[in-house]
Amino acid sequence: VQDAASGRDPVSRGDEGSRRRWKEEICRILGEIQAPLSPLLLRSLCHWLLPKLLTRLFLGVQLHRGQLEMVLRAARTVRSLPGALPAPGAPGIHAGIPCLQPEVPLVFLCSHQSQVDGLLLSFVLLSQGIGVPRVTVGTRTSPCLRSLLQRLGGIFLPSGMAQTWSNRDEGLPGAVLDVYVQEVLRSRQPLVLFLEEPPASLRLSEPGRRWLLRVLRALRDGAMPDVLLVPVGIAYDVAP
Repeated sequence: VQDAASGRDPVSRGDEGSRRRWKEEICRILGEIQAPLSPLLLRSLCHWLLPKLLTRLFLGVQLHRGQLEMVLRAARTVRSLPGALPAPGAPGIHAGIPCLQPEVPLVFLCSHQSQVDGLLLSFVLLSQGIGVPRVTVGTRTSPCLRSLLQRLGGIFLPSGMAQTWSNRDEGLPGAVLDVYVQEVLRSRQPLVLFLEEPPASLRLSEPGRRWLLRVLRALRDGAMPDVLLVPVGIAYDVAP
């Protein structure tokens, strides 16, 4: 991040005022990516609102129990004592929300059939005790909806990356996003990446490519020695 900031204004690299401006810009970019989780909203969503919504939308939700058990075993490899809490200072984690702490961070790579996918998958992971996931969300959302989804664990690409067409042009927003994903992986928060844009086009979308690139860079740069990739397929009889 320091290299990206100083590269944009090398003349004022050591200036105190310049450093303060870059710090404010970095905080602004981070605020576009995520927000602190809201325990009240999460409790309301998981215990009341989402169950009511799902029962209205679907006759039933089916999970492959064998595959789910494999994910649960991976999530319980370490720090699985009852009441285990997230590490202090983990980005966006509230100390009152219990979750499993796997030795290897879980990254869920998902197909994308509907806008409901993120809520449905978050509900499944929370109900199984895996923890509050960070879920990538598309950029086509209103400011109010964006703020709400961020409080529920949604994460977004910074606005400065929406107009770039190559990895080399990502600049400071790309550097901040790299560090953010590294910190999410270090804190063992579940990370949900949607690889397609709904309705599914059977090819890697541009936002999906950018998010996946962050995980690959974290591995390449040694920020994380390993991650556990979990493919997820969601299918509907009729997509909502």
